[in-house]
Amino acid sequence: MKTNQFGKKGWTPDRIGNLNEKVFVVTGTTSGTGFEATRILLSKGAKVVMLNRNPKKAEDTIATLKQELGGGIDVTNIQMDLSKQDSVKKAAEEVLNTVSKIDALICNAAIAQVPKRTLSIDGWEIQMATNYFGNWTLQALLFPLIEKSKGRIVTVGSMGYDMGIKTIKFVDLNWEKDYTPNNAYSQSKLAQIMSMYELQDRLAAAGKTDVKAYACHPGSSRTNLINTSGSFMMKFIFNLMKLSPLTQSAEKGAYPQLMCATEQNLDQSGFYGPTGRSNWVGPVGEHKISPHAKDKAVAKRLWELSEKETGIKWNL
Repeated sequence: MKTNQFGKKGWTPDRIGNLNEKVFVVTGTTSGTGFEATRILLSKGAKVVMLNRNPKKAEDTIATLKQELGGGIDVTNIQMDLSKQDSVKKAAEEVLNTVSKIDALICNAAIAQVPKRTLSIDGWEIQMATNYFGNWTLQALLFPLIEKSKGRIVTVGSMGYDMGIKTIKFVDLNWEKDYTPNNAYSQSKLAQIMSMYELQDRLAAAGKTDVKAYACHPGSSRTNLINTSGSFMMKFIFNLMKLSPLTQSAEKGAYPQLMCATEQNLDQSGFYGPTGRSNWVGPVGEHKISPHAKDKAVAKRLWELSEKETGIKWNL
């Protein structure tokens, strides 16, 4: 096992300095790790633009944050449904009109374990539509502002990438055959992580190494992710697990994304998350990633497919 570069306790937000003048765009901030990440960034003086599907919940979140951190914090919300390309494009346009730079885009929002095969409005399996294509489009459209500030793209994946079929099912991307909630979720998370390493290669090829792209995951954190979309049985199992030592707080689950968004000189080729048991809990740092997540041929094919499916090309 690798020794943690941040010592025995791993990375913690104590390492974050003053973030005045820094702008962070964070998706999925009304609960769980996204909420905790936003709270910590604001507490360090950052400006945060939240992207959330539910405006009412976002409003309540802002009220909660102001109550805790004071009315002077700089936080706004833009409505966005990650599963709908039109909504993502509209939100991206609003972000571009609202801020003049982005120091880090943190793609935290996700859905998981959808019990019955469902297609998005754009015709993709809903987990792939949300967790992968939604992020792909958002990242590509916000790239000019990220590039302007030599910023970062942080994608919050999941250890789920290492389950399921461990590749992209190009012949049946939408699971017309053999749909299982877990396989479809795993594919969407693998795609999300894979695209970061592919993006690194493309940035390097384009001589744009000022922009950094990171992949991380929250480990097994006590959040509402499964409760939002999972089946009754999954919810039951997961809620039992929340009581066990195999899970950690949502705040700790936010550490990997915060580290990838703020830590200086962090190696992009790494995969970041808890380094304890099964990478579910424990000190945050770099840990091993399975080779299939960096399969160059699959990643290249996925990138080309994404351009074709979304009609969006990165300005690289």
